[in-house]
Amino acid sequence: MVTEPEPEQRTFTENARRQQIVGAAIDTIAEVGYGQASLARIAARIGISKGVISYHFAGKDDLIKQVVIDVVEAGRAYIIPRVFAESSGPARLRAYIESNLAFMREHRNHMVAVVEILRNGALTADGVRRVDGRDVDVATRLLEEQLARLQAGGELRSDFNPRVMAMAIRATIDVVPHRLVLDADFDIDKYASEIANVFDLATRAKDTP
Repeated sequence: MVTEPEPEQRTFTENARRQQIVGAAIDTIAEVGYGQASLARIAARIGISKGVISYHFAGKDDLIKQVVIDVVEAGRAYIIPRVFAESSGPARLRAYIESNLAFMREHRNHMVAVVEILRNGALTADGVRRVDGRDVDVATRLLEEQLARLQAGGELRSDFNPRVMAMAIRATIDVVPHRLVLDADFDIDKYASEIANVFDLATRAKDTP
């Protein structure tokens, strides 16, 4: 039996193939749903055999786990530079909200695939959760810490609760992937602008221009 190399031993070509397979899995799940996204169907999408997928991934559970990891990492790589490119507290908060939602707009299939996984494939065959609430909790906690720092520096209004505000912001962001599944015409840009304005008014210090 051929086993897939450890990450540090993979060649550029092997990594590229893995990324291609993950991308095909995302698009297939988004198109036909988690239950119908078999390894054979994913392989056919990019013109390879099911055996090629089996070389790179131990099975569907392993592939789906990598899908979730890649979506999370892609989101972070997209959002973080845009947030820290801004120099003021209000601008960073707006960039945080708008870049989260812009990523969802530009990567709609990623979002739909993750929703499908959460609904139908959150557990592996062994009963292990691929995705759980800890990812949301971590995002909320990190946002809470940033809000508290900006408050301490006088860049945001000092009398709101950072935890409550972080939870509210994340709730307005995290509902969007589910909306994309229900409404293909959902206007994310309009939503992002309105939500960014709401939280700007809710957090902006009185003396901030």
